[in-house]
Amino acid sequence: MDNKTLLEKLNSLSIEEKIGQLIQLTGDFFEGDMDTVVTGPLKKLGLNTDYNIYNTGSILNITNPEKIIRLQTDYLEKSVHKIPLLFMADIIYGYRTIFPIPIAQACSWNYEEIENAASIAAQECYDEGIHVTFSPMVDMVRDPRWGRVMESPGEDTLLAQKYAQSVVLGIQGSNLEDGAVPANKIAACVKHFAAYGAPVAGREYNAVDLSEHALREYYLPGYQAAIEAGAKLVMTAFNTLNGIPATGNEWLNRSVLRQEMNFDGVLISDYAAIEELIMHGYAEDEASAARLALLAGVDVDMKTAVYANQLKDVISDNDYMLELLNEAVYRVLKLKNDLGLFEDPYRGIQEIVKRSTSSILSDEHKQAALSLAEESVVLLKNENNVLPLSKETKVALMGPYAEENSTLGMWAIKGEQTDTINLKTGLLQLVGSDNLSVCRGSYLLPPDARETFDKYADKLAVETGSEEVLLQEAIRNANEAEVIVLALGESIYQSGEGGSRTNPTLPEPQLRLLHELSLLGKRIVLIVYSGRPLILTDVAGKVDAIVQAWYPGTMGGEALANILYGKVNPSGKLAMTFPRSVGQIPVYYNELNTGRPNLKENGSYRFASRYIDEVNEPLYPFGYGLSYTSFEYSLLTVSQKEMKTNESVDIRISVSNTGTYAGKETIQLYIRDKFASVARPVKELKDFKKVFLQSGETTIVEFSVNEDMLKFYGREMEYKSEPGEFEVYIGSSSQDILLSFSFTLLPEDKHE
Repeated sequence: MDNKTLLEKLNSLSIEEKIGQLIQLTGDFFEGDMDTVVTGPLKKLGLNTDYNIYNTGSILNITNPEKIIRLQTDYLEKSVHKIPLLFMADIIYGYRTIFPIPIAQACSWNYEEIENAASIAAQECYDEGIHVTFSPMVDMVRDPRWGRVMESPGEDTLLAQKYAQSVVLGIQGSNLEDGAVPANKIAACVKHFAAYGAPVAGREYNAVDLSEHALREYYLPGYQAAIEAGAKLVMTAFNTLNGIPATGNEWLNRSVLRQEMNFDGVLISDYAAIEELIMHGYAEDEASAARLALLAGVDVDMKTAVYANQLKDVISDNDYMLELLNEAVYRVLKLKNDLGLFEDPYRGIQEIVKRSTSSILSDEHKQAALSLAEESVVLLKNENNVLPLSKETKVALMGPYAEENSTLGMWAIKGEQTDTINLKTGLLQLVGSDNLSVCRGSYLLPPDARETFDKYADKLAVETGSEEVLLQEAIRNANEAEVIVLALGESIYQSGEGGSRTNPTLPEPQLRLLHELSLLGKRIVLIVYSGRPLILTDVAGKVDAIVQAWYPGTMGGEALANILYGKVNPSGKLAMTFPRSVGQIPVYYNELNTGRPNLKENGSYRFASRYIDEVNEPLYPFGYGLSYTSFEYSLLTVSQKEMKTNESVDIRISVSNTGTYAGKETIQLYIRDKFASVARPVKELKDFKKVFLQSGETTIVEFSVNEDMLKFYGREMEYKSEPGEFEVYIGSSSQDILLSFSFTLLPEDKHE
């Protein structure tokens, strides 16, 4: 449909029909006769009884293709203007083929594979009739207490930008002709705008108190990258930002998002976020909430009655508000047009269902999930090269995650545990049962913990056996083995939305099991399943190796087995710092120097920026991750030490695999601006290269530093570079710097 026809469609709608396009409901509103709907979901949501559900614009979380066909058909038959429904769903990191959680994916530093994973998720969504997914989430986070770390790309701005771009391109495709989303792709929605990942104290939905400088410098670029990649939708955040709820924040959503970032797509509220403006104390009532949200540019009201009940009165006799309504409806209609729904309201699923040609869980998709899981695992410790294991070694596998299929993470809403390869199954693909004993060893959680999980309590396994019996079985198995592989972790319901924790450690029953096993004198390989960096300080000294598995997805057990037995060499690097203690949080690599830095040469100098009961450094820093092989960086060459703004500093280094295993290394380039008009971080990641090298092989790795890498937000929020001295660090992590040099950016008057 061309734009002229689209505008004619818009102008043909009544006020009630326009408002309907901005309403998102769930599928139960379209089940049964109208009497059932009025007394059921309509009443529960608080919609006025005269609301015509056949004016509704979109449906949330219906993912069955036959049901989508039925609902769309029924809707179009009863809709006056035959404007198709949009079907949206929370498909965050896989539909049925579940990939590792996003924080794990970011640890792969392999954005081609991340884009491919998003493309596969989009393909499976397309095959099932979904039009929009609420992904990517690019909320940068520095606090592991926050539960939604699992959905985030971590603590670094560059990684957030690359993750945003890769996921949007994977979901929607690139170079969209006239904005049209092609077949096998769907529309992407970047979230949560803005700074949702910085709640005070890491507590879910809490206030965000952030300077405009920090907001622009660190948090906004990820969203900007998604928009530049073409994201069709943006979702508002639940939080207040400096006292103003994001969903009602006109400056944030109109001045920054619409004008500065040039976003012209659909802005959708998070679940019930418009209504929550009242609970924030920002809106007096529903009418006020509707007015504030529309003024802020929110186009779609997800799952409340606020717009449906109040917008007509809000725009009455107000030409400006009517103009805003028309703009919002136009954006929704344009999205439907970009998806081709006016030509085919079903987007091909009728034929897919008829021919049974769905790509769900295909071998190709599972292989991609396996590959990304292998690259996402991070080896944190490997004392005396206990890993990789020999297939002849007698191994005792134990722990609550030894045979656990619930390793998909909280937001795999269509993932099936029956599709998942658990750790035991993965290991038995490589070794015989005579060299592998398996037992549980402990409860996953303390018995009294269930009540804290509210609606998810029933999803937790009921522990019926004796803890002491489990422990004694584990000790017997351990005594008969050469190596213990201990699979521990937090429950998937301890992380994710609403999963904030004050003390993100392993659960107490598992810590007891680990302690008892550590007294046996056996080599222990710890595998950690989690949705966030856990505090492993006391744990690390009791084990010989630590493998950070995260929640690795459908193929996780096979990926971990391949790593444990050396079929795959681990190459993951942390996208988020692991703290030593809760008291360090938030701890992140790109901190400011302070006026009194804690210098090693000053020892225990009292008046430095330090703790008196703990070191400043984290347990495992950003960018860190071990390999079964070793790499050497050498032969640094630099094209010039003085650079004009229109030039670059070109860098070449030699990287050699000096170990006995083939492997991948991620070479990281950091820059420090030594003197500037605002204080700058001690280092910032500006580029990286991931290379594969055979044992004994050497390659040349090249970087190019340009002026854009040196820009920052100044005192007046102007984005610019400043002349002066810059230090460049090249290393294997943010702490392990192996090569360095400095150069000068010349002022304009020195350009000749």
